[in-house]
Amino acid sequence: MNPPSVSPPAALSAFLRGVERRGAVLAELQTGDAEAGDAALVAAMTGFRAEAEALPMSAWPQRFWARLLAEPGLRRRTPVALALDPTDRLAELGAGPRAALLLRLAAGLDDGEAAAALGVTPASYRLALQRALPRQADGRADPEAWQRLREQIHRRIKTLPPPRLLRLGRAREALLRGEAVAPGPVADAAPGPRRPRWLLPLLWALLALCALALAATFVRPPRPADAGGDAAVRLQRLPEEPPAAGYAAESALLTHRDFDLLADPAGEAGSADLAFFSWLAAQHAAGAVAPPPLPVEPGAATPATAAAGPDGGAETLDAP
Repeated sequence: MNPPSVSPPAALSAFLRGVERRGAVLAELQTGDAEAGDAALVAAMTGFRAEAEALPMSAWPQRFWARLLAEPGLRRRTPVALALDPTDRLAELGAGPRAALLLRLAAGLDDGEAAAALGVTPASYRLALQRALPRQADGRADPEAWQRLREQIHRRIKTLPPPRLLRLGRAREALLRGEAVAPGPVADAAPGPRRPRWLLPLLWALLALCALALAATFVRPPRPADAGGDAAVRLQRLPEEPPAAGYAAESALLTHRDFDLLADPAGEAGSADLAFFSWLAAQHAAGAVAPPPLPVEPGAATPATAAAGPDGGAETLDAP
């Protein structure tokens, strides 16, 4: 029977959540195995929870990393380490130099904090760190290899698999409630509805039909042959007919461009002698002929009759 659940302090929960990813990667690279590293991390969290209440918060980082490195799986030299880069040399390092390197790159501790976590003096820690540094062929330190190793460890911290994070999170919440836990595989999600076996063949068949229909659009259909067997195209000339009028005769007359001339019969008759009038105008302009008299309408007064008086005699005007 599990002990009654208690509400963990918010500070302790936040601290464990903050070191969870870094601790998982450090334990994985130190042991050479992810499952063994997670088991060591959960054990270290469980022991740290029992001690954290009696320690000041400033001492929590040093104590947590010390408990993690004190786990049996992290203290012995593992034959295989996870290679991050061909020049990382993790597989060649013993447990001490490898822990010194990972406390700097994975845990992010300075010399004093890392030395306290290992239980050695700062000088001894710096010596172990120098032994773990990547080196060139001539024995000198390789800063570029150090930077690549640092970047790859940080990338591994940021890209831990979600199932692994879920498993560690469940274990952390359980131990904060005071329950005894051990990391185990995350239960698989409930399987969804199975897809019918005939669905995939049907989809492939529909896809094939669509491809055939598309290909058929590029095939030229055969032309039907006539009775004589000649499949040539025959042409037939249509009878010539005037275009159908769009308006009635009266409406078409109103839209004619010479409507004003057509509406004046006298003008239309004069337009037939256009050549004669053109010649006459040219002769008049040259002074060869006198201009024709103006036409007089019937009943209109002529200039001679207009000058006569009322009694029929000629009207004379006295000079002033």
